[in-house]
Amino acid sequence: MLKSFISYLTHEKRYSLHTIMSYENDISQFLNYTEEKYSVFDIGLINHQMIRSWLVYLMQSGLSAKSINRKFSALRSYFLFLLREGIVVKNPTKKVIPPKIGKRLPSIVQKNEIDRLLDDLFFSDDFRGYRDKIILTILYNTGIRKSELINLSDRDIDFYSKVIKVLGKGNKERIIPMTDDMIKELKKYIFTRNRFFEKQEFKNTVVTNKGNKMYPKFVYSVVTKYLSMVTSSKNRGPHVLRHSIATHLADEDVDLNAIKTMLGHANLSATQIYTHNSIEKLKKTYLKAHPKAK
Repeated sequence: MLKSFISYLTHEKRYSLHTIMSYENDISQFLNYTEEKYSVFDIGLINHQMIRSWLVYLMQSGLSAKSINRKFSALRSYFLFLLREGIVVKNPTKKVIPPKIGKRLPSIVQKNEIDRLLDDLFFSDDFRGYRDKIILTILYNTGIRKSELINLSDRDIDFYSKVIKVLGKGNKERIIPMTDDMIKELKKYIFTRNRFFEKQEFKNTVVTNKGNKMYPKFVYSVVTKYLSMVTSSKNRGPHVLRHSIATHLADEDVDLNAIKTMLGHANLSATQIYTHNSIEKLKKTYLKAHPKAK
C-alpha cells in the first residue's frame, strides 16, 4: 500500500520530489521497525503502543523533537490515507502525542546596533544610498514583512495622518503609525527617487536601481549587506528587523495587543514570543548584577 500512497502524494497532492522521498523513507523506517521488533507484517495490526515505542526509540537514538514530529506527521498522513481507502478500520496515530518542539527565541539586533545601522555614514549620498537606508528604516520602524515592503505604494503612505496602510497575509489590511524620523527619511527618499528617475510613474514606493519593482532576493541582499556591518549574528535577513522592533517595543512595556496589531499577527500567542526575549535579558542582567548570584 505504500506505493499507492506515494502515487497519491505525487499525482493528487502534487508534493515535491524531496517531500515525497522524505515521506517514503520515514514510513519505510517505521514499517521496518514494527516488522523487526513486533514481527508485524499486516498494517491493520499496528496499534498506538507500537507507534509510541517507535517514537521513544527515535528519541533514544538522539533525533531532535522537530525531526521526530516530521516523521510522525508522515505516518499520520499515511494512516489517514489507509483509512480513506478502507485498508484499516481505525487510525492508531490518534492516540499518540508526539514530543513537543521547544520554541526558539527569535534573533534580534540590539538597540545600539540599530543606531549604528541607521547612521548616515553607512550610506552613499545618492539614490542608492537613500533607497538602501529607507529599506532598513521602514522594515525596522514598522515591523512589516519583506513582501509587504515590496508591495508598498505611494498611495499607501499618509504623511498628514503619519500612518502607512499595509496589505498583509490573507489580504488583511492594517494601519501602522510612522515616527517623525521615518517620515523625514521617507520624504527625502521619494524626492531623490523622483529626481533620479525623471518623468517616471511608480507603482511601488521602493524600487530597484533601474526603477523597477523590488524582488525578495534584492531586499534580502540589501539588508544582509548592512546588518553584517553592525552585528555578528548569523541571522541577518529582513525578518530580523521585524523581530527586533517587536522585542524592543516589548522591552518598553508596550501593550502586546498593540504589537500584535502592528505586526499583523492572527493571534496573541504569536506575539508573546517577544516577551521571552525580554525575560531572558532580565535573567542575564539579574545574574550579572545580583550580589548573591555570584
